[in-house]
Amino acid sequence: MKRISLIAPLAAALFFSGCTSKQYFEPKETFSASDASHSFGSSIVDLSRDGATLKNGTYISRQGIGSINLGEEYRYLSENASYVLAANPEGILKVIDKNTKETVRAVTLHVPVVSAGIQGDTIVYVLNNNTFGIYEISTNKKIFESRSEETFAIDTRTATPLFIDNLAVMPMLDGKLIIVNPADAENAKVVYISSAKAFNNVIYLSRIGNTMVSATPKTIIALGTEGKKEYRANISEVSIDGGNIYLFTKEGEIKKFNTGLEEVARNKFKFAHFSAAGAFDEKVYALDQQGSLIVLSGDLKQYKIYDVGSVEDPAFIANKKLYKDGEIIELSKLSHQ
Repeated sequence: MKRISLIAPLAAALFFSGCTSKQYFEPKETFSASDASHSFGSSIVDLSRDGATLKNGTYISRQGIGSINLGEEYRYLSENASYVLAANPEGILKVIDKNTKETVRAVTLHVPVVSAGIQGDTIVYVLNNNTFGIYEISTNKKIFESRSEETFAIDTRTATPLFIDNLAVMPMLDGKLIIVNPADAENAKVVYISSAKAFNNVIYLSRIGNTMVSATPKTIIALGTEGKKEYRANISEVSIDGGNIYLFTKEGEIKKFNTGLEEVARNKFKFAHFSAAGAFDEKVYALDQQGSLIVLSGDLKQYKIYDVGSVEDPAFIANKKLYKDGEIIELSKLSHQ
């Protein structure tokens, strides 16, 4: 069985950097964020869409730093109120009880898990050979599994499956969404985002009310009552705040859209390369790889730039905090004025 290589576009850019002189974002003025920063005692070694695995074996979720040790070589995937999901390179999916901190299931899937989501008793997962499956915790059974088109190279930013009522939305590695009812998995529906041959996996999947928002590295779509809308760009990150969609591009642009993907605002930071970004409470945050943290107003008109030091390890934004190189920066304490 062939396995796809988890190669991010950034790696390709670095490979060709010898042919061109790389240019960097150099703001004229920066401010200190030291009053909003403190240490958390570890560093990030792996990122998933919903969290980060720390060097000491614990993790960061959307709610903050967890207290459970995932085990050697296991990486954090996602969680719900009862369980944490983690996986290792051998294709074992571990289900950990959050109350006892004990492993209640270790599911052998034989192929590395790219992403997984959980709702109630049901786990849905995507493997790195572009297989998706459904597993039931209480019966310890795989109730459905199906393989999509083979894919040979993906972007490492892989979306987590999304549950909408009784449906599971599977973010596949070949630029499409598979919408499935776990009780009737044979009758799945497919939504195509992009048809690119490589680096075409779904990197973002969320919802605003009745609108589902999803993206590959080249295309973002909004699927709602008005049908399917799409916009093409070199996508670095996507974030949602209120009824707005914020798109961060590899050219240093930040764009604001409504749910119909109509652009309502933009700003550009020349040569900025975003390693982490997010939006909440009508403010927007973008971390450049060289250590400039840009804080903008929700309309993208006002901004202030903080120097937080170059980015050595992966960075993650969650729970109104930036986790970077062993430091926590309280984003809500930083102003755009």
